[in-house]
Amino acid sequence: MGKRTLLEGLSSAYRAWRNRMLHSASRNSKLGNNLIGAQRKVNFVPRNGKGVAEDDAGGGVQSVERAFEILEVIAEHGGELSLSEIAAGTQMPAASIHRLIRTLVTLGYVRQEPSRRYGLAVGLIRLGDGAAKRLGTWARPVLAGLVEKIGETANLAILEGSHALYVAQAPGRHSMRMFTEVGARVHLHSTAVGKALLAQLTDDEASKILELAGMPALTDHTITDPNVLQHDLAVTRARGYAVDEGEQETGVSCVAVPVPGAPVLTAISFSAPTPRLTPDIIRRAAPALLEAAETLTARLTAERAVTG
Repeated sequence: MGKRTLLEGLSSAYRAWRNRMLHSASRNSKLGNNLIGAQRKVNFVPRNGKGVAEDDAGGGVQSVERAFEILEVIAEHGGELSLSEIAAGTQMPAASIHRLIRTLVTLGYVRQEPSRRYGLAVGLIRLGDGAAKRLGTWARPVLAGLVEKIGETANLAILEGSHALYVAQAPGRHSMRMFTEVGARVHLHSTAVGKALLAQLTDDEASKILELAGMPALTDHTITDPNVLQHDLAVTRARGYAVDEGEQETGVSCVAVPVPGAPVLTAISFSAPTPRLTPDIIRRAAPALLEAAETLTARLTAERAVTG
């Protein structure tokens, strides 16, 4: 995995945990207490341009918000910045950032390089793994219900940097069925889940990700022309689902839909041998996938209401 891809993956992973961390901090979590101590009675101007006093009843939550703002700015600018660059990106005073950075380094979420620049640290991977596992746990009953309706393998994937990451799967009922290992990362341009993820972005956002990842030809059917793929994504948005017809693996086809409202960009799919994924099966699969996506969105919305 390339350095930039890893850092982007870390960024999307810890975003999924942001609300939960803020909620924990408001109840005097370790991170909240440490950051309160580091930032007591300090004022700053956040990216929204509004000054906020530190020493108030919401100080714990505000401190964690500022810590995550620092992490996000580092991730958005390649994963490694100097103190002055972080200050420019967040509009916080350098002294305030230094206190927060020192706590994040101690907790293992930021590392200090010999050059005295600061980068995202591997502690974020643990948070991302936990978020992905939780999402997979929520999804498994829904995926199992899809298998009951269609009979083919059902999958859940999220956007991780410039690739799709499979986080849950329910195997199909056929003796010959498709299997993608949970934890596997696949290209976006060549898979139905990848297209369903890209379709949730603007054309410019999708293009930037594709430029980073590239569009290699994995089979004779893989789309390698960005313009052709953008047309495919427009069709996906219009009809509500994406299709991969042997573009990732010869003889394997998939249908996928987005899951709106998830903490990270998410999609669910069916995969099957190409001869079994007939137009009739696709007509049955697409509505079932859309219904499952609505169910997942409702569950995620309810979870956020409880924790946030």
